[in-house]
Amino acid sequence: MKAWALVFRSAGSLLGRPARPGSSAVPRRGTAGSVSPASGKYEPSFGLLFDIDGVLVRGRTPIPAAKKAFQKLVDSKGQLVVPVVFVTNAGNCLRQKKADQLSHILGIPISQDQVMMSHSPLKMFRKFHEKCVLVSGQGPVLDIAKNVGFTNVVSIDMLRESFPLLDMVDHNRRPKLPSSPIVNLPKVEAVILFGEPIRWETNLQLIIDVLLTSGNLSNVYETSHSSHLPLLACNMDLMWMAEAQAPRFGHGTFMVCLENIYKKITGQDLKYEALMGKPSELTYHYAEYLIREQAAERGWNRPIRSLYAIGDNLMTDIYGANLYNRYLEERLARKSTKAVAQVVAATGAPTPVSQELDTESIWESELASPSATSCKSILVCTGVYNPHNEVPKDASQCIKETVFHGHRDFRFDPALVEPGNVVQDVDAAVELIFKIEKFSTAV
Repeated sequence: MKAWALVFRSAGSLLGRPARPGSSAVPRRGTAGSVSPASGKYEPSFGLLFDIDGVLVRGRTPIPAAKKAFQKLVDSKGQLVVPVVFVTNAGNCLRQKKADQLSHILGIPISQDQVMMSHSPLKMFRKFHEKCVLVSGQGPVLDIAKNVGFTNVVSIDMLRESFPLLDMVDHNRRPKLPSSPIVNLPKVEAVILFGEPIRWETNLQLIIDVLLTSGNLSNVYETSHSSHLPLLACNMDLMWMAEAQAPRFGHGTFMVCLENIYKKITGQDLKYEALMGKPSELTYHYAEYLIREQAAERGWNRPIRSLYAIGDNLMTDIYGANLYNRYLEERLARKSTKAVAQVVAATGAPTPVSQELDTESIWESELASPSATSCKSILVCTGVYNPHNEVPKDASQCIKETVFHGHRDFRFDPALVEPGNVVQDVDAAVELIFKIEKFSTAV
């Protein structure tokens, strides 16, 4: 935790010198608007990505600055004047329910198309949509799975009912009389982890059972195989901020347990077909796509060039935004290199450009190429991040002492957990963005 305070001492801010939390010198809004010469209408060139827990709410309690911030983002008709997407790692409800909650908290209408849950990108995994998938989490997991495209879904409770002898940790839930498996389920072909479950021991046991029996729980364990069923995970948050004074266990903690149990039993690493939710680049690809869709729906033809990601967690919100920003920068560099190569080719000179530059990722082909050229991160102090941690005198020592709370498949890079700016709350974040964009709602 001490290393997180590095952001106040580190140079190389993405947006300039970080704002001092608690400072009264909050930037005021600019006065310039952006009006399309063709239509005469205001058309924004930036979009906002808001985390929810720790930024807008703490558990079920709204953060006072949230409503104040969104009053600045709507016009006299109550419509948002810039495209906004709420990017949460929560995955225990349908998007419409989360949109209804946000509408109540913020006092403005929010549609489900403005909400991105950690599981939303699963819509793109069409090759699994007709397979029999086991889902783990809480809330209406079957409805959530069907809502993102899956047609053949099995829950942990359905497995328990069909194989009553498998869930043995809680002695009170063991069958009182000898029983045989009630085998009426199809073979499981993939496993999807939506979020932290309620009974961890039950879910850990049955997921391990499915992985080690290749989806057929009537089989015995096979621990010598180097591969297992496809596993897709949403939400890698080790911890998250609710009403308690300290962060609470998140789905990332559950995943740490599952990964270590699997490796302890088999000697092999658990492998994922895909990881989604912040800080995955895939999540930001999808969020940027939703921003573009929202702008198009409003009739805004001006490309969205800048994204601002506002969050409270260095290891998810900031890491993810900075990772996506790096991708966008590299993508621009590749395009520039290709342009140079085309000029060289036109002159008949040899070109050293790699074939890899002509290959778009599967996500770009699914969602179309991004229009954004930057994704700037802004850290607020109302959630997981604590600005009062002791600041080490030596930044290099700070990096050395860092405890990386990100998922094991993401490497720690100090540059990726350095926010562009640090502000007190989400209202100050909106004010800062207005300052940077020279923006005013009086357009």
